[in-house]
Amino acid sequence: MRSITSLLGIVGLLALGGIAFPRTASAQEHSYTSPKVDYTINLPSATWKLTDEPDEVHQHTEFIYGDRNDGYLRIRKEALEQGLTVREFARRDQDQKTRYLPGYVDGKEEPFSGRLLGMTLSYEFTERGKPMSGRTYYLQGDSSTIYVLRFTGMRDKLLRIRNQTDLIARSLRLK
Repeated sequence: MRSITSLLGIVGLLALGGIAFPRTASAQEHSYTSPKVDYTINLPSATWKLTDEPDEVHQHTEFIYGDRNDGYLRIRKEALEQGLTVREFARRDQDQKTRYLPGYVDGKEEPFSGRLLGMTLSYEFTERGKPMSGRTYYLQGDSSTIYVLRFTGMRDKLLRIRNQTDLIARSLRLK
């Protein structure tokens, strides 16, 4: 009985310690915004580095997670045709942009909620003989706008940072 009480006390102290110091988990988190984009995102780790911002030619923002094979993110604002659902847009986008990658294999389709609602599509492919995976978040900004967050990386490495990809997508907010 005494050992159960001691164990519950230790568990309680650990739980209170987690509540009292919640900032340690996000101490490295930083935000990205720019006058060139109409959104803000939170990056959960200093390992995420900005590599490209929108300009007259390219209308997307790019980040890498250490190395491009470890994690690559491209964010693009797209027009949503009137009457088209997020799911229909996502399927069309996948048919046009990823389905023809070498070794393409369709993955899971899931609803997604964060600051903006939408869905995710996952897939696998090969690049130079390496097993790769992709996870694309389609987030509806308004009735005519979709934000597409396309993550790619080596299959095992992208899987390891899935919590970060979800956090980044959940943090997207409009200015």
